[in-house]
Amino acid sequence: MKPLPVEQGFPPVVGAGPKLLILGSLPGRKSLLERQYYAQPHNAFWKIMRELCAAGPELAYGERLAKLAEQGVALWDVLAAGQRPGSLDAAIVKATAISNDFQRFFVRNESIRLICFNGKTAAALYTRRVMPRLSPDYAAIRSVTLPSTSPAYAAMRFEEKLARWSAVISPILR
Repeated sequence: MKPLPVEQGFPPVVGAGPKLLILGSLPGRKSLLERQYYAQPHNAFWKIMRELCAAGPELAYGERLAKLAEQGVALWDVLAAGQRPGSLDAAIVKATAISNDFQRFFVRNESIRLICFNGKTAAALYTRRVMPRLSPDYAAIRSVTLPSTSPAYAAMRFEEKLARWSAVISPILR
C-alpha cells in the first residue's frame, strides 16, 4: 500500500493590524487542488463571510482575501502539514501533523484580540499542539470555538451557523 502524501497547508492571509484570527485545521482536498482556503463549494465559510465581511463566493478569490484583510480578519490553519485521506478532520493522521508557528505569527501580529476556531477539531489541535509552546501573553489571547462551516457538519442549519458566527465576529469588526 502506497503511503499517504503529507499535505502542505497555506500561508496565513493577513493584512495590516489584524484584530481577529480565524483558524481551520488543515485544507481539505478541494482546497489543496484549488490552492484556496475553503474551496469546497458546499462549505459555508464564504457564504458566512459574505454576510459578515462582504467577502462572498461570487467575488474572485483574491478579492475575498482583500476584503477580509481590510476588515482586520486574518485566516490560517492550525496545521502547517499532515497526512489526511480525503477531507474529513477526523481522518487527519495525528502522528504526521505539524503545527504552524504561532509564536512567530503573534509576534508579527500583536494586534490580534480574538481567535475563532472553525470547528472543534481546530480548537482541539490548537489546545494540544500550540498552546503549550506559546508565551503566556499569546496563550492568553481570547478564543472561541464556532460551528464548523464544513458540509460534513450537517447537524446545524446554515442560518444557525451564521447567527453564531455573527454574534462573535460582528462586534470585533465594528
